Amino acid sequence: MGGNAINRFFHTSILAVCAIDAPVIVTSADMDGRLADVYERVGLRPGMLQRLAGIEERRWWNVGTTYADGAALAGAKALADAGIQPKQIGLLINTSVSRAHLEPSSAVGIHHAIGLPSSCQNFDVTNACLGFVNGMQMAAAMIDSGQIDYALVVNGEDAREIHESTIRRLHEDDTNEAKDVFEQFASLTLGSGAAAMVLGRSSDHPEGHRYLGGATRAGSEHHTLCVGDMDHMRTDSSGLMTAGLKLSTDLWAESAADFGWNEGIDRYIMHQVSNVHTKAISEALGLDPAKTPLTFPKRGNLGPAAIPFTLAGASDDLSAGDRVLLLGIGSGLNASFSEIVW
Repeated sequence: MGGNAINRFFHTSILAVCAIDAPVIVTSADMDGRLADVYERVGLRPGMLQRLAGIEERRWWNVGTTYADGAALAGAKALADAGIQPKQIGLLINTSVSRAHLEPSSAVGIHHAIGLPSSCQNFDVTNACLGFVNGMQMAAAMIDSGQIDYALVVNGEDAREIHESTIRRLHEDDTNEAKDVFEQFASLTLGSGAAAMVLGRSSDHPEGHRYLGGATRAGSEHHTLCVGDMDHMRTDSSGLMTAGLKLSTDLWAESAADFGWNEGIDRYIMHQVSNVHTKAISEALGLDPAKTPLTFPKRGNLGPAAIPFTLAGASDDLSAGDRVLLLGIGSGLNASFSEIVW
């Protein structure tokens, strides 16, 4: 049967959310320069990344710094911002798409780097760009049920490897058709960065921001539209956006009225892909663009880090009682909308 899955939380608040920038800026003009021969060979003009996607630049970590280092740094900062000691954390969830190996989990290295206790459960949750939101949902469920008092959800992404391999492959494969470039275009929009969030029990933290829950919906018939690893990602960008819009509008149609999302929302924190995607989803759901802060023009598509990274950047402009709607979607496809009362 079709329909949305509903999750409502009654005892969980967000105590801190933070973002960590990767330090090396890589402009779209830089990438155009490296791909100039390829563009000329297939008959494309430079400037597509900025003209079509609206991405001016993205970032890389310094050589020797990994996505997991970034996630650990973000986690430590979030704990400090929340005033919570590592020994108090009962759950660590790493939601990074990036990974250096299949096992052990990336979470164990992050757990060790932050100095979390042996009583702290730790594991990876990966679900493309929706992973961080899923991590929040799992953490809230465990807090609401009384299993833990505090949770730390982290994410670190590193796009350098896939950027370098994509550029190298486009040169070495003697790409001679524009469609071969467009199939790998989305890889070049990715960015590097890290984010983290501390969640705790609302009764212990009246200063926190209530996480109310929301609705999710799966469209797994579209699982072949974007398939990739750390070396190569193949994307049907047009098909992915069309299917994503349909999934999102179906989710909205079934649950927006029940949750009161049709009015009174003060900020929309959206998964950040491109200018085209942001405009399309805003128009489809009737969202006010002025209430949608953007990070993709200067950071690219940060994957699962995009929502917490954008929320952290917007937090200084939020006031107590503001309603914040998170709109997440990930390849596969899965979508999730959820509300925070600031």
